[in-house]
Amino acid sequence: MAKILVDNRERNLELLERLSDLGLEIEFAQLPLADYIVSDRIGIERKTMHDFASSIINSRLFDQLERLSSGFAKPMLIVEGDDSEFLLSSNVLLGAMVSAYLDYGVQVMRSSGPEQTAEIIAKIAEHEQKEKAKEPVLVGIKRAYTISEWQILVLSSIPGIGKKLARSLITHFKTVRGVAMASTDELMQVEKIGKKKAELVHRVLNEEFKDGE
Repeated sequence: MAKILVDNRERNLELLERLSDLGLEIEFAQLPLADYIVSDRIGIERKTMHDFASSIINSRLFDQLERLSSGFAKPMLIVEGDDSEFLLSSNVLLGAMVSAYLDYGVQVMRSSGPEQTAEIIAKIAEHEQKEKAKEPVLVGIKRAYTISEWQILVLSSIPGIGKKLARSLITHFKTVRGVAMASTDELMQVEKIGKKKAELVHRVLNEEFKDGE
């Protein structure tokens, strides 16, 4: 019986049940990288079309691909769903998939839905473990972040502010405190920071915390 490691934040019951029906032994763990690990060299990230588009919009996709690529010899991304579910243009979809492979070495596979995703994962696990004798191993990246990286990480956690905008903000205002103290008009002086984003950044960094909201 092939075994896979599944991130314990996975909540798609249809996919998990199908994996079980296919005879896989499932072990849940908090995975630093990937949603599924099927061998010591293959980690698989799964995204629906909606997730895929959202990760492009908020600039998280390529950071995820870089981390996935650094953790596995053969990283994979399964994009699940129909093209009609993609929020952006078809050119953006194709460009992102091409970049994933050519720039980050991440193999992209398409899936019609959770059931087919499970079948793809099962087939890969069977090939790796029965034919290559490669067992799944928990891997992750452990390194110390610099102060600059932490500053960008803090700002990029604000919805709609990815790493590029976070870098632009910290470069313009010099410190996170400087960003927090800036008015919405001052924030809008930074390229690609419109009124809505400026107001959100200002609220997140300045509004009084209210527990439970």
